[in-house]
Amino acid sequence: MTSQRAGSPLTWSLVVPVKVLARAKSRLAILAGPHRPALALAMAADTVAAALACPVVDRVIAVTDDAEARVLAGLGALVTGDEPGRGLNPALRHGAALAAARWPGSGIGALAADLPALRPAELDLGLREAAHWEHSFVPDASGTGTTLYAVRPGARFRPRFGPRSAEQHRAAGAVELSLPGLASLRRDVDQPRDLTAASDLGVGPHTAAVAARLG
Repeated sequence: MTSQRAGSPLTWSLVVPVKVLARAKSRLAILAGPHRPALALAMAADTVAAALACPVVDRVIAVTDDAEARVLAGLGALVTGDEPGRGLNPALRHGAALAAARWPGSGIGALAADLPALRPAELDLGLREAAHWEHSFVPDASGTGTTLYAVRPGARFRPRFGPRSAEQHRAAGAVELSLPGLASLRRDVDQPRDLTAASDLGVGPHTAAVAARLG
């Protein structure tokens, strides 16, 4: 599907940014040690797999310059290089521009790559709500960050990820999606306690395999 048919839900192209693994998730170093790059990739893999299993997601575009992260293509993601190589938001805009050019009838979302407990049904719930708004976002569990930023077809894609991103998206006029039932969509992992919380929800198999090696 590349467009919205009458009576059918809006479908989505999701852009997932994957940082060069050697530099990813530095705050998890105390927990993961030498397994930190593997943990970052495992979380991205579980995020991508869950997203692709969501009924309203047509495709996932992984934006990365890490050769190892290209294994995400084996899960069904379209993997593209990080252009122009200037950080997170430019990478997201690059992926979104690719999606808009090839699949103009789909909504476009930016999805965090560190959602190892993500449930397809919860992402489905969030995206179906996002379809009602030109711009919207889902805050993380702390309420300060963002795990999903979404725009309807034809809307300008203006991600504001980074410090206080929830505040930045809200100030730019994006609608905050705070409906219940999105626990796994809001549970990103930046620090050891976040991985514990995600594990309590139930992480995907890639993350579970690496976490088992952490002791």
